[in-house]
Amino acid sequence: MKNSSKYLLISLTTFIAGYLFLRLAYIKTIDIPFIQEIVLIILGTIATIAITAALLNKQSEIELEKEQRVKIFELKSDLYFELIDFIEKVITKGEINKSDMIVLEFLTHKISTIASPEVLFEYSNFLNIIKSTSEDDEITALESDELSAGLAKLCGKIRYDLISNSTSSANIQKLIDNNIEQL
Repeated sequence: MKNSSKYLLISLTTFIAGYLFLRLAYIKTIDIPFIQEIVLIILGTIATIAITAALLNKQSEIELEKEQRVKIFELKSDLYFELIDFIEKVITKGEINKSDMIVLEFLTHKISTIASPEVLFEYSNFLNIIKSTSEDDEITALESDELSAGLAKLCGKIRYDLISNSTSSANIQKLIDNNIEQL
């Protein structure tokens, strides 16, 4: 059971016991209206405090979840852009050497910790393209186009991983593929 559920259960039990006690006090003081009003004021105050505490507790949980989602989004986007920058450097350099493959290996480890399954699957396909490209260390124009097309497919999955909205992943992928083909 979560801590918030335990606290809620304890608070609810305390509130019910307090309510029953104050209700009994209200019934016992039926002959003294002034005391009854004081009991009602105390009961109202306790109810207000309990409701406020529950709302603040839930709001705190929501804020923590929001902060976690923001941190994960920042981590993912930074890592994905690091990968794209790395591929850009490799393609503009026109060659892929052993040190580039080592950097790519560590990027792969980082990506595997945070990426969605769809991104990991497409990333695996992209790594196959890089592996076939790196066999002769030189990147030809055809290999560059192949890398760019593979990266475009990967970017479609990355975009869907970062920004999940009503647009389907397939439609996004078609748009990205069209953009790359125009280059």
